[in-house]
Amino acid sequence: MSANFQTPATLQRPFSFAVMRVEDLDEVVAIEKSVYSHPWTHGNFVDSIQSGYQCWVLRDASGILLGYFFMMAVVDEAHLLNISVHGDMHRRGIGKMLLDQVCEVARQRHMQSILLEVRPSNTRAIAIYQRYGFTEIGRRRDYYPAAGDQREEAIVMRLPL
Repeated sequence: MSANFQTPATLQRPFSFAVMRVEDLDEVVAIEKSVYSHPWTHGNFVDSIQSGYQCWVLRDASGILLGYFFMMAVVDEAHLLNISVHGDMHRRGIGKMLLDQVCEVARQRHMQSILLEVRPSNTRAIAIYQRYGFTEIGRRRDYYPAAGDQREEAIVMRLPL
């Protein structure tokens, strides 16, 4: 892990959102690697920032990175590409704060809905998305890499705005 990466012990209010900068990526990549079996690479994150996607971080008052998201606008629909919460911060409402910001950013850009993909094995995320109002609209076969050179389908979910 990066020397800049810190594990939050407690939440320090208030929280603040900021547009992600390349300087944030060591911390972002460290969280990504800690929460996903097949994480995005540093290059994936750089490409997303350079492509002009909506890339945001959430920090607490002490500057600890709590979570982040990447969203791409396609015509009138926002595609949530990646949303992650620091592993030590699960079940503290951070995911909801991130989703609130996703919706706010999408509305500011006049998007009509938000689309995302999620692994069927990620039951915690599916439950959060369903509570938030996302509904399943389809499946993508062999979408995600899985253990042992296998593939896992994706559940496609949408939230009208």
